[in-house]
Amino acid sequence: MDNATLKIATAVALILAGSGVALAKGGHGFEGARPTFEELDVDGSGEITAEDFAALRENRFATMDADGSGDVTKDEFTAAAAARAGERAGARFDRLDADGDGVLSRDVLESQRGRGMGARMLSRIDTDNSGGVSAEEFETAMERMGERRGKRKGGHGWGRDHN
Repeated sequence: MDNATLKIATAVALILAGSGVALAKGGHGFEGARPTFEELDVDGSGEITAEDFAALRENRFATMDADGSGDVTKDEFTAAAAARAGERAGARFDRLDADGDGVLSRDVLESQRGRGMGARMLSRIDTDNSGGVSAEEFETAMERMGERRGKRKGGHGWGRDHN
């Protein structure tokens, strides 16, 4: 793989890793998990270039900067994130609504969450096999989850002390 191809592949991976990249054409985020070539080829030149990625970044910022001030406020940032989440949720709903009737049954929704998840979680946390989780068992489980999370991210866990 030559250097230019590697750079483009890396840039595509970085863009896909970031949530809510907006298109320079139309200002919408990518609907699916993977953008099309045409979406990434912003200028329509037939090649995806560094300029296309610059245009995508610029449009993403412009979309978030709703008032055009040149800065993104917390309200603008959260509004943009909520809009992206809403688009993703709508697309997911459409995928789950197999018959297109505009409603999802409880069975469909539960199948997505994994039935028995609560029972499996209780069985892991209920270390004394009492059939329930005591406050002590809960705290111990939270500490373990925090430790695992801290190891994965190289940061702090979910401990109660945030010093």
